[in-house]
This record gives sequence, C-alpha cells and structure tokens, in this order.
Amino acid sequence: MRIDIITVVPELLESPLSHSIVGRAIKKGIVEIEVHNLRKYGKGPRLQVDDYSYGGDAGMVLMVEPVFKMIEELKSQRDYDEVIYMSPDGEVLNQGIANELSLKGNIIILCGHYKGIDNRIREHLITREISVGDYVLSGGEIPAAILADAIVRLIPGALTDETSALSDCFQDGLLASEIYTRPAEFNGWKVPEVLLSGNPKLIREWQDENAIQRTRERRPDLLDE
Repeated sequence: MRIDIITVVPELLESPLSHSIVGRAIKKGIVEIEVHNLRKYGKGPRLQVDDYSYGGDAGMVLMVEPVFKMIEELKSQRDYDEVIYMSPDGEVLNQGIANELSLKGNIIILCGHYKGIDNRIREHLITREISVGDYVLSGGEIPAAILADAIVRLIPGALTDETSALSDCFQDGLLASEIYTRPAEFNGWKVPEVLLSGNPKLIREWQDENAIQRTRERRPDLLDE
C-alpha cells in the first residue's frame, strides 16, 4: 500500500510517521508513506500557496492551482483509489472506515491549513472527506497522521501478532473488555479470577460479557447502532 500526504507543514508529520507501528511497517516495506510539500508549486519568493477568501472573511485559503498541480503530478505516476481531504465537516472516522481503507492500494491525503481549501478542490479533485471529530485544529496534519496510523496497523504484517487488531475497540461494534497483566495482585487489587483460570471458553465468555457491559455503561449509542 502507498499513502501520499500533501501538506504545507511537512515537519508536523515527521515524528508520527517515523516511530512505533507505522515506522516499523515502513521499514519492513509493508507500506510506503510519502509526504509532499505543497509549496513545491507555490508562487513568488515566499512560495505562496494561499490567498484571501472572496467575500472578505478572515483567514487564508489554500489555492486551487498548487493543489491541482500536486495531485496531477502524483496521478501521473500511479492510479489512486481515493483522494481524501481531512476536514471537520467530513464523515467522522471510525473503525469501519479504517478497515475499508486498509484494503485499498494507493491513497492521497490532503491536509487543509489556515481557513481551509478552495471549494473547487473539494468539488473536482476530492473523492472522500474524513473528520476526526467535531472540533477544529490548526491544520489537517495531525488528523492525517491519525488516519494513516489507523489504516497501517490493519495491514497484514504491521502488527507482530495480527490477531491483536481483531480484539481492538470497535472491531465488533463494541468497546474492548477490560485487560490486565502481571502481577495477579498489587496493593490488594486483584485480577478477576476467571482470567487466571486457564480455561479459554470461560475467559472468552467473560470477555464478551464484559465488553457488552462496558459498552452499555460508556457508549450506549454503539448498542443502539
């Protein structure tokens, strides 16, 4: 899989994409992630890629031309399944979307910045818009890193134990069950006896019941869905 990320602040993506699961997946050749500086197609001595908005609203807007040229350059090299814009008014990212995108071959992620992007980019170049929540950040770089992480960890070989992802929160529409590790008792706080029983059937039943209980208490909306 290949993920190309377009941004005006590539430095914001250096650390999130260089370490932990994503960084190891890149080193193992499981995924390619390339970050592209939109200022490559900027104009003038400042490599300008933004301008004031028509209508007089406050804030700068990413212009059509540099984004168009960058996407055209990438498309000339390979076919893409999706061109995604990270936007607060896109569909809210969930595990189902991450699962779906992990099966794609190549995707482009466009990071907005400043006030946003010229709407003609959204109309003619973007195939999907994704949000990481109902709030506004300074740019799309952090959301792009979140999306990339959510996708990459699902690609076969990215996790040391691939079955680990199957028990993550939301994979079956529920929150994950409570988890514990050694020691079995600390400061008088004990691990549930069933988890020490060595009986896979009883443990699985406890985990299923616990997951439903936790979901009912913390996220009842998931049960409604």
